[in-house]
Amino acid sequence: METLQVSKVSCTIFATVMKEKIRDTASKLFLEHGFKSITMDDIANEIGMSKKTIYSEYSNKTALVEDCVMNKFCHLSDGIDVIIAMNKNAIEELYEIKKYVMSHLNNEKSSPQYQLMKYYPKIHKNLKDQQFNKMHGCVLLNVQQGLEQGLFRDNIDPEFVARIYFTGMSSIKDQNVFPINRFPIAHLMDSFLEYHLRGIVTPKGKAILNNIINSNQE
Repeated sequence: METLQVSKVSCTIFATVMKEKIRDTASKLFLEHGFKSITMDDIANEIGMSKKTIYSEYSNKTALVEDCVMNKFCHLSDGIDVIIAMNKNAIEELYEIKKYVMSHLNNEKSSPQYQLMKYYPKIHKNLKDQQFNKMHGCVLLNVQQGLEQGLFRDNIDPEFVARIYFTGMSSIKDQNVFPINRFPIAHLMDSFLEYHLRGIVTPKGKAILNNIINSNQE
């Protein structure tokens, strides 16, 4: 009986490791080449396993895409929470979060959210809803922190700022408005964050913002 239980546990661990390997490899390929161009064959070849093994874990490509997307979202959310817990000033915090997100999304070279919206609209809607809840809460806290630190103007409406920030961040990823050949995503993110902050900073906040921008350009 004990041998059978150990065997079952071993099989469960193996299945978990296998699924993680499939998800991690697929996520890497999707971010590098886009959701549409990568096939289940590509993923199987990259891992060195049969496509049948992948289908034993995921019924179809859509299920795999959804798992990859939501797992990445949860991972990024946890990382953002760690940055917030560092208690940096409000301006530095936003730049740290931006740098962290970009590094884990491969600088969005394949514009994953745009492709997700185009080819997997249901998954995109679910992701966007969760992104709003996360970003809305984070920006509200960030604005309140900036107000307490004297970095943001005391006549701003935190709720408006949080919502307009999310709207803007979502809009700049629309390639119909900002084609990637004209607006590289890294430059676009930097420009949007500066645009956002310059509208709400105090003179004290402006000095910190200018120092960060100047140091990033060196």
